[in-house]
Amino acid sequence: MTGGDGDGDGDVTAAPPLDWKFSQVFGERTAGEEVQEVDIISAIEFDKSGDHLATGDRGGRVVLFERTDTKEHGGSRKDLEKTDYPRSRHPEFRYKTEFQSHEPEFDYLKSLEIEEKINKIKWCQTANGALFLLSTNDKTIKYWKVQEKKIKKIAHMNMDPLKAVGNGSIASSSTSSINSLSHTLNGACTDKSYNSLNKDFSSSAAINALRLPVVVTSNETNLVARCRRVYAHAHDYHINSISNNSDGETFISADDLRINLWNLEISNQSFNIVDVKPANMEDLTEVITSAEFHPTHCNTLAYSSSKGSIRLIDLRQSALCDRHSKLFEEQESPGSRSFFTEIIASISDIKFSRDGRYILSRDYMTLKLWDINMDSGPVSTFQVHEYLRPRLCDLYENDSIFDKFECCLSGDGQRVATGSYSNLFRVFGSSPASTEATTLEASKNPMRRQVQTPSRSLTSSISRVVRRGGEVPGNDTNGNSLDFTTKLLHLAWHPTENSIACAAANSLYMYYA
Repeated sequence: MTGGDGDGDGDVTAAPPLDWKFSQVFGERTAGEEVQEVDIISAIEFDKSGDHLATGDRGGRVVLFERTDTKEHGGSRKDLEKTDYPRSRHPEFRYKTEFQSHEPEFDYLKSLEIEEKINKIKWCQTANGALFLLSTNDKTIKYWKVQEKKIKKIAHMNMDPLKAVGNGSIASSSTSSINSLSHTLNGACTDKSYNSLNKDFSSSAAINALRLPVVVTSNETNLVARCRRVYAHAHDYHINSISNNSDGETFISADDLRINLWNLEISNQSFNIVDVKPANMEDLTEVITSAEFHPTHCNTLAYSSSKGSIRLIDLRQSALCDRHSKLFEEQESPGSRSFFTEIIASISDIKFSRDGRYILSRDYMTLKLWDINMDSGPVSTFQVHEYLRPRLCDLYENDSIFDKFECCLSGDGQRVATGSYSNLFRVFGSSPASTEATTLEASKNPMRRQVQTPSRSLTSSISRVVRRGGEVPGNDTNGNSLDFTTKLLHLAWHPTENSIACAAANSLYMYYA
């Protein structure tokens, strides 16, 4: 998984491009249907096994899905590989449950509204059949436990039906006595009513007539989501990232200026491990945009900045990691600087490869693949909608230039993916000899707008256009009309299979190859 300039004359034979197929869609819109703001998906995450998928939306809700096709054929993926069961079978997920994770709040000290929108979701280690996950909005992180609980029901009353008829008058007498007593509770209780009540309940027949419910646990189950911890009041700025550690005990949260380290079991205390806030805010030149723990080394994490750099830090060096162990940044080409250079260089997302050897970063115009052992520059660069460079002024005017696209890697590290505009996303081969650059549309016909990729193009166009401004007309490199009002910001790659989940507004689309 090393890159180059994409000359295509290497000795390594690249795998053929994947043939992507539509799998499922949840929440598909009908033609002309208006999308509610609260229903727009804002976060997607597979768990480590790939059997569960979580999405968060702008309404503060978390929706869980579970895979069903492997369960129907019994057991784990390893077991299926030993049989004749075809691994390329249509992957199927089903709705599992949903819960309200965050509610809108108001910061009275700063007179600011805090949105309920879910910014990030991260799965934690499972235990005793329960699912655990972290979710966050701009200010508050919550730790959730989702578990099946057996439903308790009232089976019957402990009264013999035969005695019920014979004791009906006694029960009625008792009831009338109780009613008589209730009428005199605010005044003096008469001796007559008290004696009558006492007489009725002293009767053994009356005791037999009491209806006491017998509660039993049924075989039916119900999923219950319970918030176990709330991690609040630790960030002055909007939280942009959370990442759980491989030790299973700690996680980090990052905002524009600080990164905090938490213990999952301690919600009232965190440790500030990165602080880029200057003494004078007028001296501020860059902010933190994303942060993630190394997948296997619990002492290592990386964070990106608005200047296009990635810093690798080692928690063993000092309590406050104000010095990085490695710095990854690409040198600016001489004479290429413009007003927009720093804006489009800002990294919106970083992801470690599964083995921790590589870091994938996404800025506004490119995807870059970095080898953590080589800080001189990225090993591969994939251009994103390069043909929009002449329109950067228009994109700045309608704020499209500030859109934050996510990126992801396949489990084997052989491919990378990211979203773009017009509900399109691209999949690229990351090996040196690969020319794979597939364009897919978030629809039931994903190959409808397939780009004709040049034969030699490791760094060829990752394609596609711009977003919500709507006033910026234009076509893509294939001459297709562009829809600047739609964008595909969030997507996730299954950890072990070639399967991608992506969000187009309120719809969740899934594809497999």
